[in-house]
Amino acid sequence: MNKYGFAAALSLLLASTAQAASPTESAADNALEIAKRAIAFRSVQGPGNQTPQLAAYLKRLFVEAGFPAADVTVEPVGDTAYLLLRWHGTDPKAKALAISGHMDVVEAKPSDWQRDPFTPVVENGYLFGRGATDMKLDLALVTATVIDMKRAGYKPRRDIVLAFSGDEETAMKTSAILASKAKGSTEMVLNIDGGGGMLSESGKAEYLSVSAAEKTYADFKLEVTNPGGHSSAPRKVNAINELSAALVRIGDYRFTPQLSPITKGYFEGVAPLQTSEIGAAMKAFAANPQDKRAIETLAGNPAYVGQIGTTCVSTMVSGGHALNALPQRATANINCRIFPGVKPAAVMAELERVAADPSVKFSDVTEGSNPTDASPLRPDLMNAVKKALSLARPGVPVFPAMSAGASDSMHFRAAGIPSYGISPVFIKESDDFSHGLNERTPIDNVPLAITYYRSLLTDLSK
Repeated sequence: MNKYGFAAALSLLLASTAQAASPTESAADNALEIAKRAIAFRSVQGPGNQTPQLAAYLKRLFVEAGFPAADVTVEPVGDTAYLLLRWHGTDPKAKALAISGHMDVVEAKPSDWQRDPFTPVVENGYLFGRGATDMKLDLALVTATVIDMKRAGYKPRRDIVLAFSGDEETAMKTSAILASKAKGSTEMVLNIDGGGGMLSESGKAEYLSVSAAEKTYADFKLEVTNPGGHSSAPRKVNAINELSAALVRIGDYRFTPQLSPITKGYFEGVAPLQTSEIGAAMKAFAANPQDKRAIETLAGNPAYVGQIGTTCVSTMVSGGHALNALPQRATANINCRIFPGVKPAAVMAELERVAADPSVKFSDVTEGSNPTDASPLRPDLMNAVKKALSLARPGVPVFPAMSAGASDSMHFRAAGIPSYGISPVFIKESDDFSHGLNERTPIDNVPLAITYYRSLLTDLSK
């Protein structure tokens, strides 16, 4: 065969391979429709929480696709609920592959938004609505993929378990329940509420991150009490002043920067894709986490300050009891995101030393958080992710990452199950409005993400 004949044959082979790997149009359409329906449920903690109704809707979709109703559990927990689906594999001895995500979202007030947050809108290539990014689109993408694989007759070797929590954004009670049910029977967890892809501001796919670790969430209460008195007779000691001085000292303090194999790999991988200043700082920090210039550059960037160590910030403050009285009490909350491997008690002790005032009393008021170590970067997982991404977005690199926020992975890791954030949704930094106003995500992610999820679930469950 001459070189022209070979080239033509190769082109034909690649075209047929791409066609075989592409998701069906019906699966993509189904995913977008599910995402829109999911956004319309006001799955917010408190009165009128519709998370149970969203879970019931998803269960109906799974049952209609051929899953036995007995294998799809929707369990109420307080005002919310969780969904647990078990797709039985052919090898009952093999540990399960779990896919985790959450159905709830943070509060969104229609008066603050340009569009009603619970009325999904597709406009200018974006899906708008609360949960479009965090994380009802990913929930819909996995749901549509699993339904499509089931209808196509796929038979996994190991069980595939969908574990959708209902209060990840708040108390994480359902997250802990799902993790306890998975303990001892689950090989690994694919968390679709973590990782993700970065688009340049021009729309080019730059890289995908796989989150193999996350920082520990902690809240510390600071309190100063005082006898108080009449405001016309000021005293040298004032509870609000004392607390304020301690908060300023804490705000000016920087914890010793830290580097792990995961963050080192991340900085080395993404450095060439950054501006020259940020890229140089990433390379320098990866080589020497004590490099002062690199630390200053990265600490000054909100996107990367959380990657170089523990951070603590004042989030709430309250003080006094009357406009014409000296304050009897002043309190504040310090929210910390703690580098993996560091104990919250050690961080609180360090904050007490920084405050340098014994009258400021500290207490740990954290709820629903578990300190966890990083998950190992398993070759089977990373290879499967790279293969899946190459089908959806050829040539885009994959890097390990640490999440600065908390997710359901925390509870699975605490139960001894490795968990990885593997979302294939790509977004520009300037478009990331999760937890904020006018949340939106590009809909061209939909068919590519289904291709990715189908490949990944197949490779890790067969």
